[in-house]
Amino acid sequence: MLFTNRPEFVMIRAGTATQLDKEIIDMTFPYIPGETVKVPTLAFKDTVTLSAADTALIIVDMQNDFVKPGGSLMVPAAEGTVGNIQRLLETARSAGMHVAYTMDTMFKDDPEFAIWPAHTVEGTWGWQIIDELKPLEGELICPKNRYDGFYGTWLEHFLTYVWRVKQVIIVGTVANICVLHTAAAAGLRWFHVVMPADGISALTEFDQALTLHQVSSLYTGSIVRSVDDIEIGK
Repeated sequence: MLFTNRPEFVMIRAGTATQLDKEIIDMTFPYIPGETVKVPTLAFKDTVTLSAADTALIIVDMQNDFVKPGGSLMVPAAEGTVGNIQRLLETARSAGMHVAYTMDTMFKDDPEFAIWPAHTVEGTWGWQIIDELKPLEGELICPKNRYDGFYGTWLEHFLTYVWRVKQVIIVGTVANICVLHTAAAAGLRWFHVVMPADGISALTEFDQALTLHQVSSLYTGSIVRSVDDIEIGK
């Protein structure tokens, strides 16, 4: 097992490199990136087949402040994902899959307002999950105070000990912030993460690509182009 002395700390096993390793090894760049960067090839799968019995659908922060016009931190691309997430949600519910929602939940004078404008303050219109994706009775709602849907919530307890699932489908917004931090937390807990590109939204194309690349490479998850590429069985 060999380690390079490059700052990326690439590991090469038995003198061979994976495709990801080769991409990194071949890169030569200044420490301060230029205005344009090369996006690595995204490893989309044509289809992913999942069992509803050992999979949960996690819908991240699809709240008015992030999705709807007038929201304090609206992501323009988010509204375009609503129909796709709706379709996936209906399929998941029909198959009996467990469904969890995260809700960004802030309070007056929250320290996060030093980073972002005030948003998703508990009890306000902006805090509410959008009408098109309202949770049903019995579906899990996890209020959270930071980007990670596992941090300080009961999400892990339900996934691991109550539902005992092994795989999670993650959709929602913002892709490179709360979606990616939640996917990372899931991957680090050895859940298999599945993410459809048309079910997440970001503020820039770079952020969208970053999220998909991190999920498929660093967390060895499965990315697909569309929610329709996810096949759900009982």
